[in-house]
Amino acid sequence: MLFAVLAVLLVSYASSLRTWVDQREHINDLEAQIATDSAAVDALTEEKQRWEDPAYVEAQARERFGWVLPGEVGYRVIDEDGKPLGVTAELSDPDTQSTDESPAWWVTAWGSVEAAGKDPAEVPRARPADKIGPSGSKDDSSDR
Repeated sequence: MLFAVLAVLLVSYASSLRTWVDQREHINDLEAQIATDSAAVDALTEEKQRWEDPAYVEAQARERFGWVLPGEVGYRVIDEDGKPLGVTAELSDPDTQSTDESPAWWVTAWGSVEAAGKDPAEVPRARPADKIGPSGSKDDSSDR
């Protein structure tokens, strides 16, 4: 009888101990995530403070956009096609940006519902893209 009571106590304590160990592991994982997130917040705060310095903003404008102050001479190396070498960031007019012409998600979902009831031979298949362009659109220049 004593062994049965000890076995029941051992099983109950073992399950409680396992739960405690699992919770401690979860707490340690969350503390590690908090430390990582705190480091990211500190880095972003430091970057925000850098952007409040006019000298840093000026240096970034010079580096990224190739801006020069009045009276300075700016040089840009170009290739034989007349395009600048190296990667340079450019500001663009928001009105000239292309808008995404893809259909809404519910239209695509409803199309798959309609296609599910049809014979596979009847469903038109889209030709896969040969190449994905920089804006994420298909490059169908091979069709021309």
